[in-house]
Amino acid sequence: MRTQDFDFYLPSELIAQHPTEKRRGSRLLHLDGNTGHITDSTFATLTQWLSPKDLIIFNDTRVIKARLFGVKSTGGNVEVMIERVINDHEALAHVRASRAPKAGATLLLEGAIEMIVTGRENDLFQLRCLHHHSLYDLLEQYGHLPLPPYITHAAAVEDESRYQTVYAKHAGAVAAPTAGLHFDELMLADIQSMGVNIGYVTLHVGAGTFQPVKVDDISAHKMHSERYQIPAETVELIEQTKRKGGRVIAVGTTALRALESAAQHDPISSTSGETNIFITPGYQFKVVDRLLTNFHLPKSTLMMLVSAFAQHTHVMAAYQHAVHHQYRFFSYGDAMLIERANLSD
Repeated sequence: MRTQDFDFYLPSELIAQHPTEKRRGSRLLHLDGNTGHITDSTFATLTQWLSPKDLIIFNDTRVIKARLFGVKSTGGNVEVMIERVINDHEALAHVRASRAPKAGATLLLEGAIEMIVTGRENDLFQLRCLHHHSLYDLLEQYGHLPLPPYITHAAAVEDESRYQTVYAKHAGAVAAPTAGLHFDELMLADIQSMGVNIGYVTLHVGAGTFQPVKVDDISAHKMHSERYQIPAETVELIEQTKRKGGRVIAVGTTALRALESAAQHDPISSTSGETNIFITPGYQFKVVDRLLTNFHLPKSTLMMLVSAFAQHTHVMAAYQHAVHHQYRFFSYGDAMLIERANLSD
């Protein structure tokens, strides 16, 4: 398929710039991937779509304050976006400057953090922090929340809490697993009280999630790599759910990518590592039965993923419906609950 096959018209005013007043205050579009049937609902009714036999799986990554501003040793301004913290004093980062710094150059960030450029890995710069405190602690103290490029305002107090899931645990992401932003503590309690099991995976979302597909033939696209971990208890919950005929529901494409990556060597097992899995139409899903997700960028890898999950024609029709009915798009926008298409029938 071609990248153009996943394009659609999106009025700019439908790109949500701020979250709803309450986390559960968004709308919910339900899409049956087999029939293409669409139901308009609200996120507050999510429990009505669940069964006690189901398992819902969240990505418990935590967004770090990955954006830093400063100056190069030569005096020029520089913006650093940490892509991955390697250890307490080393990181890979995107660096924006009038001239790219070379190996050996020093950067003074936020007037407090001195870093030295030690090399390059493709588009990323290798940085070593010269401060005695850990990099995670320094980012928390001096860094800025890295809001997505389509959100036009600088991170404010509201974003400090709302661009983070209520169950965020393991620091390492530079973008939020946004489907999870709709959940509050009360909804999690409601889900568990009706007998639905809850499991967790960790996938540290990278800035590559916002990279456009630059080739026309999607098979030529090189997917970015992200770290993930599947705990043994989540694998056990998946096996129990499948045995009793329940459905595995992934909250977000990141949770889905982690689960499907771990299932490449059937059966799924507890594991950790790197994934660059690129899911496109024709992919045979091994674990996930339903996907809760937000609305995605035109011509993006995530549009290709949901088109694989629910059939391309159904997904494109659902997006046309969403635009016509003025759903809110992207990170702070509304949600979709998608039933996986059973293409083997």
